[in-house]
Amino acid sequence: MTEPSFLTLTRTAYDAVAVEYAELHRDELSKVPLDRVMLDLFAALVRARGGPVTDVGCGTGRATGYLAGLGLDVSGVDLSPGMLDVARNTYPDLPFREGSMTGLDLPDASQAGICAVYSIIHVPAELLPGVFASFRRALVPGGEVMVVFQVGEEPRHMEQVLGHPVELVFHRRTTEQIAGLLEEAGLVVHTRVVREPEGAELTPHAHLFARRPLAE
Repeated sequence: MTEPSFLTLTRTAYDAVAVEYAELHRDELSKVPLDRVMLDLFAALVRARGGPVTDVGCGTGRATGYLAGLGLDVSGVDLSPGMLDVARNTYPDLPFREGSMTGLDLPDASQAGICAVYSIIHVPAELLPGVFASFRRALVPGGEVMVVFQVGEEPRHMEQVLGHPVELVFHRRTTEQIAGLLEEAGLVVHTRVVREPEGAELTPHAHLFARRPLAE
């Protein structure tokens, strides 16, 4: 089966920029306290359920490593082998594997939590319902999802990233759009936090928390 072009372009782009990306964002969580607090909240919610957590679109493992430091049983999945190489070198004790959120291979009802930190931003709108349905399927009843993304109406097309001539599309969405898709997938959105841009950021950033219902 032919791979969708957006997956090929996204993998190629992040493979090319992995080292520079890791260095640029190395201390990001220390610079944006609210993002760190949101990960703390996610960890607290997941801990109440017990069980493993998957960081989907983990990149260089920044969020994966932080959640592991909070005591969670967490692993990372990413499309880019280059980003995964950085993640494995940085966090050698954590499990990382190659995969796509559009073909998530997690067993049914196996995860206490799933986070997607700035990783739905490259997925076309028509594929998001399937992505969120797979999140719900993989969660235990009462399990938590945290989705983080840039807020906006229009995509950003880039033909150069960190000095590399690569093609990459950043899809910006509204909180209403993502909350609606999560609800349509059978998840209950219970928390929405939007912060203003920090530093060189161009748009507000949103954190949405949703839960698979206990009783279905």
